[in-house]
Amino acid sequence: MQIEYVVPCHFGLEAVLKREIRDLGYEISQVEDGRVSFYGDELALCRANLFLRSAERVLLKAGEFSAGTFEELFQGTKQIPWEQYIPENGKFWVAKAASVKSRLFSPSDIQSIMKKAMVERMKEHYHKNWFPEDGSEYPVRVFIKKDVVTVGIDTTGESLHKRGYRPQSGKAPISETLAAALILLTPWKRDRILVDPFCGSGTFVIEAAMMAADIAPGMNREFTAENWGNLIPKKHWYEASTEAQDRIRQDVTADIQGYDIDAEVIRTARKNAVNAGVDHLIHFQQRAVRDLRHPKPYGFIITNPPYGERLEEKETLPQIYQDFGKSFRGLKDWSAYMITSYEDTERWFGRKADKNRKIYNGMIKTYFYQFMGPKPPRRKKEEQGV
Repeated sequence: MQIEYVVPCHFGLEAVLKREIRDLGYEISQVEDGRVSFYGDELALCRANLFLRSAERVLLKAGEFSAGTFEELFQGTKQIPWEQYIPENGKFWVAKAASVKSRLFSPSDIQSIMKKAMVERMKEHYHKNWFPEDGSEYPVRVFIKKDVVTVGIDTTGESLHKRGYRPQSGKAPISETLAAALILLTPWKRDRILVDPFCGSGTFVIEAAMMAADIAPGMNREFTAENWGNLIPKKHWYEASTEAQDRIRQDVTADIQGYDIDAEVIRTARKNAVNAGVDHLIHFQQRAVRDLRHPKPYGFIITNPPYGERLEEKETLPQIYQDFGKSFRGLKDWSAYMITSYEDTERWFGRKADKNRKIYNGMIKTYFYQFMGPKPPRRKKEEQGV
């Protein structure tokens, strides 16, 4: 059975998610700001949750309709065949409502009216006036854009950035999904050197190591839809989980390094890498960015340097970026990629970026600066078996 799924992601990174979904073998139905939709079967729900690195969550699309008034919203919601998705004892509510350029814009009103419409539909189908809601959870998410209402049932639960390996975060952490998407935007591959000189809690290097070993990002967590016995047979979850286990490359080697000036932060990063099962692929070290060195050419820096969000940090930023730029110039034929909201990045780094891309990290407007080095000679690539 073909089902349409809606997958939200960070604004500006839709192309990365689209490629990931295609690589899983599914057909894209639509790409919009901050989300990609695709068609798949019931197993696709399990595989998307387990394997997608840049997705925030996976929604099962229940319906879509136009509504410019609350009455139209009520009737449109009531038309959706909720009984096909939610059993008699299911717990259901509108967990989140978002509205852009639409006449209906109050999230709390949208949520309560839709819940009432769902109850009315369920009453008519189940011939009951009251529902215990003591069974599995079916949280609903709704997005209204230009009066078009898209309704999805959340199959994920806690956002997919919650991989399960990072109970503690350093200062100004970058989310796992954003880190993974940014790595996927670069040409880095597991046979190339990767260094994060501001590694913090280790997110970039851990995500890279998981990619190198082909470890599915959702392996060590649970999903809301695992309890949907009425919709998704358990065998599909076992099948997706077995595929994830089979794909892990136990024999892989990588040159991935995480540095930070703070010893406590490095200890946390090491613990997180152990939790993710990739500590053997990453070398962590307490080291300042001015001491960044590497003898080999054609490496990659992918990092999230300090932004100076706190006033007292602002004064130290020029020196940090100056030191970073100086170290980078000492690395032969390397490429550097950094995400930061610091407006004087290029000035103090000492070089204009070859490309930059605007990306929202939460509510902070940031730029992903890309300083590209040359590609390694083809002959060397062939020797490495690429």
